[in-house]
Amino acid sequence: MSSLLRRATPEEQFQEITRGTVDLQVGEELMSKLRRSYEGERPLLVKAGFDPNRPDLHLGHALQLTRMRRFQDFGHLAVFLIGDFTAMIGDPSGRNLTRPALTREEVLANVETYKQQVFKVLDPERTQVRFNSEWLDTLGAEGLIRLASRYTVARMLERDDFKKRFKEGRSIAIHEFLYPLLQGYDSVALKADVELGGTDQLFNLLVGRQLMKEYGLEPQVIMTGPLLEGLDAKVVEAKLVGEKMSKSLDNYVGISEPPEAIFGKLMSITDELMWRYYELISARSVGEIQSLKLAAHPKEAKASLAREITARFCGEGAARRAAEDFERRFAKKELRPEDLPLAQVSLQGAPRILLARAIAEAKLANSSTEARKLITQGGVRLNQEKVADPKAEVGPGEYLVQVGKLKAARLRVS
Repeated sequence: MSSLLRRATPEEQFQEITRGTVDLQVGEELMSKLRRSYEGERPLLVKAGFDPNRPDLHLGHALQLTRMRRFQDFGHLAVFLIGDFTAMIGDPSGRNLTRPALTREEVLANVETYKQQVFKVLDPERTQVRFNSEWLDTLGAEGLIRLASRYTVARMLERDDFKKRFKEGRSIAIHEFLYPLLQGYDSVALKADVELGGTDQLFNLLVGRQLMKEYGLEPQVIMTGPLLEGLDAKVVEAKLVGEKMSKSLDNYVGISEPPEAIFGKLMSITDELMWRYYELISARSVGEIQSLKLAAHPKEAKASLAREITARFCGEGAARRAAEDFERRFAKKELRPEDLPLAQVSLQGAPRILLARAIAEAKLANSSTEARKLITQGGVRLNQEKVADPKAEVGPGEYLVQVGKLKAARLRVS
């Protein structure tokens, strides 16, 4: 580990680990910590907390893991903190409603899938997996009251979502005030040097920084990163615009998805979004990315990014095969029916079915409405022929259906 701590100067480390940062509090303190680490060959302890509220992780979550990995590549220690205690409270960050709390059974089930996925990004040799129940279970009523005495209601109401709800006369439960205090206490218990989080977590991270001062500890440096835009983000008036990556919006890349799906989804993004992903989730250095921008064709750069991310989650061999499959199926337009998944749709006694409805039932579109829209836009082919009529119907039989650039299947109607 000590040799890694000397592989780059503090200034070089600072450039890489802060790239894409939105909030940095405080930059001078981070440089001071990096210099001390470099000179004393003592790794920094870098913390990021994850509440296991959903079982599967996607690329938006991996953004935070990638930032942790950059620290690890310079020899620092990452603490992947699982908020098993705080998940049972429910964090309203970035919402104007309370997030539902989870049962301990739900938390533990989700934790197991987290542990299987995070080491697709993090280096297990320089990672500690910790649970905040280690110290919060034993805090007790007296400890909780003492902790609550170190922060005021006025300061708590400075948080945007609390402020908005209070102003509108909507309820705020007392336990919601406890969440940022308990998350802040995690930093006290771990004596964190740096804490990473999304922009929606800034208030909670600042509470941790203040509590460390209250407990006589050197305060942690706070680094927030942006919320990763989903696959459908586009440039509007010279600005990248789009909802954050989310499973509910179906604009995500799942860490555990098949390699062909990961590669294909990343090949579908715009060039502008590609460079955004390079900056935030690629392991390439800032200098390498600048060289790519100058020398590579956008399609080649996109394929390189897709292969890098696919290899990270699925292995180099799977990434190579996914790239070859994509090239054959989509770039060269060689669609072999035997290579495609089979989707079966029932006529339910009717002689024919609307093609749009069949596409939706085959899960090639989110709804019949979306399928009709795709047909109108010229994005649907039936047996290699473009379909123009949104009211087109199909009868019994098997068809080769292509929807958009990346979805294709054998459709069996019976």
